[in-house]
Amino acid sequence: MHPHEQPLREAVVIVSSMNEIEPSPDGSRALFAHQRQDFILGRVRERGAVRVADLVRELGVSDMTIRRDLETLDERGLLVKVHGGATVSPLALYEPGFSAKSTLQLAEKAAIAAVAARLVEPGMAIALSAGTTTYALAGRLADIPGLTVVTNSIRVADVLDRSPRHDQTVILTGGVRTPSEALVGSFAVAQLRTVHLDMVFMGVHGMEARAGFTCPNLLEAETDVALIQAGRRLVVVADHAKWGVIGIASIARLDQADVLISDVGLDPAAQAAARDAVGELVLVEVDDAR
Repeated sequence: MHPHEQPLREAVVIVSSMNEIEPSPDGSRALFAHQRQDFILGRVRERGAVRVADLVRELGVSDMTIRRDLETLDERGLLVKVHGGATVSPLALYEPGFSAKSTLQLAEKAAIAAVAARLVEPGMAIALSAGTTTYALAGRLADIPGLTVVTNSIRVADVLDRSPRHDQTVILTGGVRTPSEALVGSFAVAQLRTVHLDMVFMGVHGMEARAGFTCPNLLEAETDVALIQAGRRLVVVADHAKWGVIGIASIARLDQADVLISDVGLDPAAQAAARDAVGELVLVEVDDAR
């Protein structure tokens, strides 16, 4: 449990299995401030963003109360207050689950995946990290003959398992499961240290000139580093919204990426910083997905 989180133990409230606040027997929805704030943080981590109007309805409190809670959480660096709601903090210890992230920048991710797939040749041994962009890439690899794919992503492995080809080898590392459907930890790291790969395709939580490529989960960061070390070439696949987001752990410097594939929405200053550091910067148009 995060140090700022407290369990909802008071008798005045019942929290259902769907994380919905239900009235207590006297019909009230009274919550202490820290309980409301824990509930709000849970929603932000689950969905990536929340709206004041939705929280007012779910918690049964005033608009002003929710805004004060958001201000408090913003001041503590746990989320970012925006007009009408809040989003995940750029310095994020937590990340939205796979389902929440899979709804963001869909067109950009599809275009990035299409261009990344052109780097893969029959017979290669490659790795795909966990993430929604690498998940999109996996769908583009199903028809490439003779591939060996190592992954710590349950979702990626599932896509490749449905491939009609029988000459592909898919190796799922095993490990502890994270909200992003990654398998991480010492078991996954031990498996990755025994393989040698042509290319590693890495999705990231964030990227920034000084912090490099980052991750919000310490165990996942350790596993990502092991993935990177297993490959001869590193290809990072990250849409423009990842620039400026800094997770708790760095997994690689920008100059460790042989190729960074992003999209034309990347800020010009970010483009310049990335171009100076990475081996090759590829910026895709949304139409490149076709």
